[in-house]
Amino acid sequence: MTDVEKSLEELCVERGMRMTEQRRVIARVLEASDDHPDVEELYRRSSAVDSRISISTVYRTVKLFEDAGIIERHDFRDGRSRYETVPDEHHDHLIDLKSGEVIEFHSPEIEALQERIAREHGFKLVDHRLELYGIPLKEGE
Repeated sequence: MTDVEKSLEELCVERGMRMTEQRRVIARVLEASDDHPDVEELYRRSSAVDSRISISTVYRTVKLFEDAGIIERHDFRDGRSRYETVPDEHHDHLIDLKSGEVIEFHSPEIEALQERIAREHGFKLVDHRLELYGIPLKEGE
């Protein structure tokens, strides 16, 4: 089984973490998220499942998961750190500055361009992150 097929819980156990029931709930909530929740939103969702979960538990757990490399933190200029599981495939983000919505996308053309630029400057690209910020077009624009 590859990392892609493993649950967050399995990845945590594999990395030697003690998985309390509260950590399991937070891992499941993160895994079920199709958006990029911040800690406060993770707390709301997790405490709806287990009312004993405190905000400080969510902060500590998110930090633990991030340090273990099983979730990624994003700062989309809205003053909040947002989180997602490490993706199966690389993707980039388009952030709507009006609504805060985050749209994930993959562009082979952008990927090829980034590789080419790195090579032209004498580098082998090993990682990158692309975030585009915009506002919705008005009709006719």
